[in-house]
Amino acid sequence: MAEKISAVKGMNDILPPEAARWEWLEGIVREQMARFAYRNIRTPILEHTALFVRGIGEVTDIVEKEMYSFEDRSDKHGQAEHLTMRPEGTAAAVRAVVEHNLLYDGGKRLFYMGPMFRREKPQRGRYRQFHQLGIEALGFAGPDVDAEVILLAASLWKRIGLTDVRLELNSLGQPAERAAHRAQLIAHFEQHADKLDEDGKRRLHSNPLRILDTKNPAMKDVVDSAPKLIDFLGEASLAHLNGLRAILDANGVAYTINPRLVRGLDYYNLTVFEFVTDRLGAQGTVCAGGRYDDLIVQIGGKSAPAVGWAMGIERVLALLEEQGGQGFVAPVPDVYAVVPDASAMPVVLQTLVALREAGVRVQMHAAGPDGQGSFKSQFKKADASGARFALIFGADELARGEVTLKALRDGSGAQRSCPLADVAQWAATLQFPAAQGATP
Repeated sequence: MAEKISAVKGMNDILPPEAARWEWLEGIVREQMARFAYRNIRTPILEHTALFVRGIGEVTDIVEKEMYSFEDRSDKHGQAEHLTMRPEGTAAAVRAVVEHNLLYDGGKRLFYMGPMFRREKPQRGRYRQFHQLGIEALGFAGPDVDAEVILLAASLWKRIGLTDVRLELNSLGQPAERAAHRAQLIAHFEQHADKLDEDGKRRLHSNPLRILDTKNPAMKDVVDSAPKLIDFLGEASLAHLNGLRAILDANGVAYTINPRLVRGLDYYNLTVFEFVTDRLGAQGTVCAGGRYDDLIVQIGGKSAPAVGWAMGIERVLALLEEQGGQGFVAPVPDVYAVVPDASAMPVVLQTLVALREAGVRVQMHAAGPDGQGSFKSQFKKADASGARFALIFGADELARGEVTLKALRDGSGAQRSCPLADVAQWAATLQFPAAQGATP
């Protein structure tokens, strides 16, 4: 026997019935995006490495440690391309917007769903292949659109029944304000260099703002006493933050200002935010984003404002499971077709095609290596399927041009005969009254 081949570490198969939970969430997401007038964009998994170095930042953890990058084979001119499997979605979406000049006629609201890749230590809620839902609102400068993207996320939580998340806000201001804060931050950390861990010392002069996002409890006091960026914000930056807060307050969206919230990507300015939870251990960020008004220029486009967020699908589903899985109903067939004699299959399949065309979900009993299986064993499988009805294609019924419909879920076991010539008439009575997988 050949050696078994397993999946790559940190890259997981999503099997039924778990995959049904993903489909349920993705279906609600698409409805939610339509309600907010966001349109789908799909970008390649492979991008030029320079896109992420330039867009995310050369001294970020993602670029320094986590990207799956490689040199592609040389072309006929002897030139090799440096390619990377996308570690996040924003840079790729912005690249597509710039390349195809999507802002020529005004702002765009976009969303994407798909796999991302980072080489990091796999743990619950953090995988090497993970999936993100992201939204990007490009070409809009005001705090009203910052509020819109946050309200979209808050509305999504309600629709899927997610309750145990809280919103944290901060402002990173503009480059000049960050530069003034950066100088004071470096001076502060230099005075307390003995309290910094190796990562903090490495970032002291390259990216001191990221030290504020440390998860090392031994550095809590020195980080808490560091100068706060919000104290360096000018009038315009404060007005933007206060405009956002006013809209959130008017809509009853609770939040806290977290001066340590800086995000791990270099392209942010002004608003940054995270929806966080305490239920998933160290991986507490469920959805995060902010404004990135300079990224489009960095990627080669004309200057335009932008704001967005990304949500970890695995983390949202894990959090829903922690809460008891509210909102999701596993899909099951409406009908299980019991077929005592395989010779009836032409009529069986003709009937099932008509039922499926009428919108009925049908599972057909298929013959195994030992034949069709006994009547009793088929009924056991019908019951295990979760179907509401068994549709019995017995020889006597078929001779009369009928099938027998037997109730499996209401305790009555009631049976009735249904004419094969009139499938469309009785098909509607077989469907569940509410769509499977809908929120209550």
